[in-house]
Amino acid sequence: MSDTPTDPPATAAGTAPGTRTPLTAVDIVAFLCEIFAFATLALWGFTMWPFPWNIVAGIAAPVAAILAWALFVSPRAVVAVHPFVRALVELLVYASATIAWWMMGNAWIGLAFGVVAVTVGVIAGRRRLA
Repeated sequence: MSDTPTDPPATAAGTAPGTRTPLTAVDIVAFLCEIFAFATLALWGFTMWPFPWNIVAGIAAPVAAILAWALFVSPRAVVAVHPFVRALVELLVYASATIAWWMMGNAWIGLAFGVVAVTVGVIAGRRRLA
C-alpha cells in the first residue's frame, strides 16, 4: 500500500495547493464592471478633451485606473492593504467612471452603472471577508 494520500492536503483557505475557488456569477459581473469602468474612462478621455489633450487623457485616465486597481484591488495586488482601503480604491474607480458618464451628458447610464458596480462590489467584498 502506498503512503501517499489520494487527495492533496487542503490549505488554510480550504482549497488544494495550486488551485483556487471556482468563479461565481458575482466574480464575472465584477470583472465586467471593471472592464466597463476602464473603457468608460478611455471613452471620456478621447471624447471630452480638445485634440492634443484627448490622446493624453484617453490613454492616461484608464492607465491610472488600471494601475490603482492592480496595486491595491486585484487578487494578486502588489500592495497588501486593509480591506477597507481596497474597497475605497475600487469605489474610486467606479465613481470616476460614473462621473465620466455624467460629464458626457449620460447621467442615467452613469447612475445605472454606479448602482450595479457598487452593489456587486459590496457583495463581492462581503464574500471575500467571510
